[in-house]
Amino acid sequence: MSDVLKIEGLCASIEDKEILKGVDLVIKTGEVHAIMGPNGTGKSTLSSIIMGQPKYTVTGGDVKLNDETILPLPVDERARKGIFLAYQYPAEVPGVTNSDFIRTAMKATTGKDVPLFSFIRSFDKACSDLKMREDLAHRYLNEGFSGGEKKRNEILQMKMLKPKFAILDEIDSGLDVDALRIVGENVSSMVDESFGCLLITHYQRLLDYIKPDYVHIMINGKIVKTGGKELITKIDANGYDWVKEELGIDIDPQEDKKAHVLLGSCAHSGKK
Repeated sequence: MSDVLKIEGLCASIEDKEILKGVDLVIKTGEVHAIMGPNGTGKSTLSSIIMGQPKYTVTGGDVKLNDETILPLPVDERARKGIFLAYQYPAEVPGVTNSDFIRTAMKATTGKDVPLFSFIRSFDKACSDLKMREDLAHRYLNEGFSGGEKKRNEILQMKMLKPKFAILDEIDSGLDVDALRIVGENVSSMVDESFGCLLITHYQRLLDYIKPDYVHIMINGKIVKTGGKELITKIDANGYDWVKEELGIDIDPQEDKKAHVLLGSCAHSGKK
């Protein structure tokens, strides 16, 4: 039986500025959903609220996991229930090694001790899958990492924690072509009846490796259109002007200009 993450009429603000204006979305395990849209329309806000970022105020609607509201729960409780957020800008944590951080997180989310031998074996396998440095276990969390290493480290944590739902907030930014393929293939390999994924991205290239079942366009704090990969092609060719014309939606021209970049341009030729 599938697990279900349901966002119902979600409204939210920060410092009295309304950002989300009624977001509706249903994600089941086994599915990949991609959210695209101009900058500043609430995509990252949505991911932060699902995970429990306290700086936002939820003013309406609900977020439910298997029909149970999670809005009252702190971040750690949401993680224990199987929700994971890969950050757009992962933080550096000096003095805490990658292996200690991930093993502690595994114990915290499962409530069980993690045998050292099985942890090392799984950690080494995940590092190999992601083509990460052999000394990763002993490096401090993200300290001195390139942008690409930080993003791969987020996926490493996801592979080890095995959440029910992962929210990936622009994990493609800063990745070179090879790293993008590696990250995409590792995420895709996890999608099954026990794992679902919400991707937030501007770029087509990532979606070449992680095939979305649904593509959603978010504008002005709402999901205004849902479809398949055909929406990606239209965005690639025309930005979001056609959405404005089709649905009669006004988009800030500056935001639209920032968002309409070549969709493959996030992948750099130089390796990170």
